[in-house]
Amino acid sequence: MTRFTTLRSTACAIALLTAGTAQADVTAADVWADWQENLAMYGEDGISIGGEITDGDTLTVSNIVLTADDDVSKITANMGDLVFTEMGDGTVSVTVADTFPIVIENTDGGVMTMTVQQSGAKLIVSGTSDALTYTASADKYGIVVDQISDWDTTVKADIRLTANDLSGVYTSAGTEMRELMYDVQAASMDVLVDVIPPETAGDYITLSGKLDGMSAQAAMTLPWSEDLKSPEDMFVEDFAIDGGYSFGQSNFIFDVKSEGEQTSGTISIANGSLKGKMDNTAMHYDSLSQGIAVSANGGGLPFPIEFGMAEYGIGIDMPLSKTEEPADFGLRVNLTGLTMNDMIWMILDPNSALPHDPLTFLVDLSGKASLFVDLLDPEQAEAMAENAVPVELNALTLNTMKLSAAGAEVNGAGAFTFDNTDTSTFEGYPRPEGDVTMNIKGANALIDKLVAMGLLPEDQAMMGRMMMGMFARTVGDDELTSKIEINKEGHVIANGQRIQ
Repeated sequence: MTRFTTLRSTACAIALLTAGTAQADVTAADVWADWQENLAMYGEDGISIGGEITDGDTLTVSNIVLTADDDVSKITANMGDLVFTEMGDGTVSVTVADTFPIVIENTDGGVMTMTVQQSGAKLIVSGTSDALTYTASADKYGIVVDQISDWDTTVKADIRLTANDLSGVYTSAGTEMRELMYDVQAASMDVLVDVIPPETAGDYITLSGKLDGMSAQAAMTLPWSEDLKSPEDMFVEDFAIDGGYSFGQSNFIFDVKSEGEQTSGTISIANGSLKGKMDNTAMHYDSLSQGIAVSANGGGLPFPIEFGMAEYGIGIDMPLSKTEEPADFGLRVNLTGLTMNDMIWMILDPNSALPHDPLTFLVDLSGKASLFVDLLDPEQAEAMAENAVPVELNALTLNTMKLSAAGAEVNGAGAFTFDNTDTSTFEGYPRPEGDVTMNIKGANALIDKLVAMGLLPEDQAMMGRMMMGMFARTVGDDELTSKIEINKEGHVIANGQRIQ
């Protein structure tokens, strides 16, 4: 059940912060009534207030305390006073305190105290009771982590995330099923981390930096009628989210001292993005960062190191629920243009025998698989450990594969289907059928250089060349190609010659 702990805590936090912005009318009394109605899902202790005062078009609710408790973690927000003001044009202005504390406690004895801080904030509600639009802006909006403790150990910490020139639109529609959308932008975000670990006197962790041009968008479907004390049920039923974020130039500096060893350096990223989509049937995820540069020195490093990447990205597609028909899956890895400074190369290649070209590794896999359980169902997920593998591979396609390093390059592509009724042709494995083609450039030159450097023994080099001669054919100057086929009889064929 540990993998659902994060889901529980995250769901409660989202619900706590958004419940008050759920379905409401554009009158002060009805907006507040809706806050109370939606918070009722936490039980009688989900909300407490000091009092309510109505003065003309303004409703002031004092000393608001919101609580979300899922038996694993407890989140308490002391929001202070909340003011609903009818603007006279069919809209309602909602005013929240400039600062208020949030405390997160878990059953393991951990406690985190935070403070929400905002300045120049405005929140205007418009629309109808069936579809509300929240238009928000703030000069600054941030969260400060004041303290982290674990039973009797307290970590001195000052962690700050502050969005500057924030603006956005949030919409809410529906009753039992809430359709929520948001589109938020910030001119920049300031990041500060200052932590003093309690284990060793003098140790510290500091990080500061700034991200420019941040934006985030999402469309969500939330079954608010569910009991959020078991929020994993929300994922099994009708929960869905489609969204992501992006950012521009980002620069950070860090300084860490651990057990007397100090390490400092810088990190910069030209831009980055993340896109995700998830419901009870499938998950899709894609991330990409470009223009990465990292430098560090100290901490036992024999010299300053620097490395960079033109691109770094990960992508995953996978089914999450039992499939009637084979479902799509995929994996993408993008590591393009990895470079290292000469100091690192001096260790790897002291005589400069190898080309110091940027390294690239690209893989794009897709396929189809049959899933026999619902991964988001806690009972089925736990039962998986006691049963056979809950997935069956039906097809696998290598759309792209590229490895480029030290003057050599390998490219590949191919596709196979799998007969899961035949596990005897390839003992214990479903019988594949299909082919893959590989193209290799510069392999012999690289082998010669590795032998000259003493990194590859001559006999192993000879064995490698013999293997390439058996499974590949020459198509150019130090260029080989190989096509490996497996037919429906289970025969393995290399470049037209049967080898099994």
